[in-house]
Amino acid sequence: RIRATLPSALAPPSVPPDRPTMLCGSLLTLSAVGVSLAFNPSAIVPPVYRTRSLGARAFVAPAPPTPSSSCLSMSAASGAMNECMLTPEGYGFDSLLSRIITESGSAGRYVRAEADEIISDVMDKLTPREGIDHSSSSCALVFEGEAFVGIFTERDYVDFSMERTTKATTEQESAAYLLASVSKYVTPTADVIAFSPDATASAAIIAMRENGIRHVLVSPSENNGYVGSDAEITGVLSLQDIMSHVQKDERLSLQKLVKKFPGLADPIAQVQEEQKSYANEMAKQPGVGKNDIIKVGISLVGAVGIVTFLFSSTWLHENALLGMVGIFIVGYAGIILEEVFEFNKAAVALLMSTALWITYADFFNSSGKAGTTVLAELGDQLSEVSEICFFLLAASTIVEVVDAHQGFKVVTNQIKTTSKVSLFWVIGFLTFFLSAILNNLTVTIVMVSLLRKLIPNDYDRRLFGAMVVVAANAGGVWTPIGDVTTTMLWINGNLSTIPTVSELFLPSVVCLVGSLAFIARQVEEDDSLENSTLPEPSSLSTRGLLVFWSGIACLLVVPVFSELTGLPPYLAMLTGLGAMWTLTDIIHMGDEESDVLKVPAALSKLDTAGILFFLGILMSIGVLDKSGLLKELAVFLNDNLPGQEIIATVIGIASALIDNVPLVAATMGMYDLADYGMDDKLWQLIALCAGTGGSIFVIGSASGVALMGLEKVDFLWYAKKVSVGAAVGYFAGIAAFLAQTQVLNMVFPPAMAAVEVINNNGGILM
Repeated sequence: RIRATLPSALAPPSVPPDRPTMLCGSLLTLSAVGVSLAFNPSAIVPPVYRTRSLGARAFVAPAPPTPSSSCLSMSAASGAMNECMLTPEGYGFDSLLSRIITESGSAGRYVRAEADEIISDVMDKLTPREGIDHSSSSCALVFEGEAFVGIFTERDYVDFSMERTTKATTEQESAAYLLASVSKYVTPTADVIAFSPDATASAAIIAMRENGIRHVLVSPSENNGYVGSDAEITGVLSLQDIMSHVQKDERLSLQKLVKKFPGLADPIAQVQEEQKSYANEMAKQPGVGKNDIIKVGISLVGAVGIVTFLFSSTWLHENALLGMVGIFIVGYAGIILEEVFEFNKAAVALLMSTALWITYADFFNSSGKAGTTVLAELGDQLSEVSEICFFLLAASTIVEVVDAHQGFKVVTNQIKTTSKVSLFWVIGFLTFFLSAILNNLTVTIVMVSLLRKLIPNDYDRRLFGAMVVVAANAGGVWTPIGDVTTTMLWINGNLSTIPTVSELFLPSVVCLVGSLAFIARQVEEDDSLENSTLPEPSSLSTRGLLVFWSGIACLLVVPVFSELTGLPPYLAMLTGLGAMWTLTDIIHMGDEESDVLKVPAALSKLDTAGILFFLGILMSIGVLDKSGLLKELAVFLNDNLPGQEIIATVIGIASALIDNVPLVAATMGMYDLADYGMDDKLWQLIALCAGTGGSIFVIGSASGVALMGLEKVDFLWYAKKVSVGAAVGYFAGIAAFLAQTQVLNMVFPPAMAAVEVINNNGGILM
């Protein structure tokens, strides 16, 4: 009955600050509210203490950190909101609820009501009147004698009024409702969330966000989030009470920032500078520097030792190929186990590529120094890889600019169904076609963000999110710009535009339908969509429409540009980026406040680490190709597997566990374009298998990894709920491709032969 709402206004400071301070306070307050509502609760409150049950909404705060706790443990508890760098411990989001009640004066007050009082009398107590201050008493605690019965708020009164309106058909029935006791309409004690006075503001805010409420009870006798009828009650806090107190602390801190950094006018720059100062101060703590030196020293000694051994011995000269294989295996293991070792995969990929090129240049058929041939090969490989990186950079920026102007409302405004099964299929096909013209990673992020508004139930949202991953990967296969693996094959000349679209579309659709039909059986119809928070469809501004359709045009014209001019696709994409850049500069000319909507702001949001990861991986695969290792692997597969269809299928299954980018890059080096020309069935099948095979496990594609981060989907849940359905679609798509190929081979050769006979006979006989 109690639903969370943000306060319409937060209490201003008693003394109006100067303009920079006001700007700082407003900025950080809005950020704090956004973070508190969007922040993942598991970062502060252990899952064992949380429940999303709408019946018994239990929520208990963890014990506050002890003075002996390390900085890192304290950061895990309250610094997750970047709070500790701005306010001292015990202030802001780290404030104790007892301090908020004590220092805020009116906060924590409540009206006491007896269980047998009628509702109109209780509401009269809650209504402000002259000479009586109930300004902060937005709720009443109801008692039966000394026993606590429950809480009554304006939300409960709304429920009462709606029931009376719908059920009372006569004046007598309506009067009976007015004389009803308040105890019949309270939120009972069992459903009231309670916190101890030592709980923090951040925990209370997260409780409100997670459970859709706006009041919490403060009681020293709470037990695992509950209170009994004999509870000792300190007070009741609303979301507005807590956020007003946090705002006051934050404004005081920001006033100090203005004084500390008078040369910085930008509030964000002040906060960033304070974060740097805080990090530097924490690094001065006893033991931190010593630990840093030990960790770096051990790593450096180990690396120097290995390098010295390899360079001083003859083993690497005699076994250069084996050494390269070892480097690749170790580097790839570091990429796969990124979460275990906590090394960013981009860093591992860059180091791996450098080690491989050094080994190839100085030890593989070399006198100890890179020769002219190796330098030429390095330049060629860098040229090929740079094309892909620049293509991804430009495409991602265009999509980011469109999203900044809310251009995707053109799509989301069309979603109007309230049936979960219908919505499942609508979102699936919408994702499928969007990912064909945008990259599937971006589409996944956009669609999961939309699902957060459409689907209130966590389980349903994870299931829909998994469907988005399957649909995005299937939709990205059949166009050159939809999936990075298809893009790689297209840029490299293995595929061209029209045959890719015409011959991979049907298998991709079959893959999608097969997977969704299997997964959709787990969707249960209910009325939960009626509780979604998606706003009513609203028209997009002319500016937004212009940016949206211009961005789509820039993406769609890339293959046409490449086909007509013969120039590489990355040049077309960079041209589109330049056009979008100029367009947004013209639209926002003279408007300094619109800088966040321009291309430079979009560039700052790009996943640069992801692009560098592609660079490292593709440079690594390239040196394996130059050394002949991939050719030897191709010969091995051809000798031990019965056909190319099996080889492509195995590559697709492997991409469920291993990133499909290096797999496709390796395949491009395994088979020569001279033997398997452009648009050969092998390349098309590899594109299909590598793109859709990554859906079988959640870690097999960039879309799946994004879902893991956005909705906290774990590997085992995905394997249990989705993997079988994704595999069904995967094999169905392969079967559809092979059947389509057989039909085309049966129909087209006779038809082409008939055309040739007619041409030889001088035309069509009349």
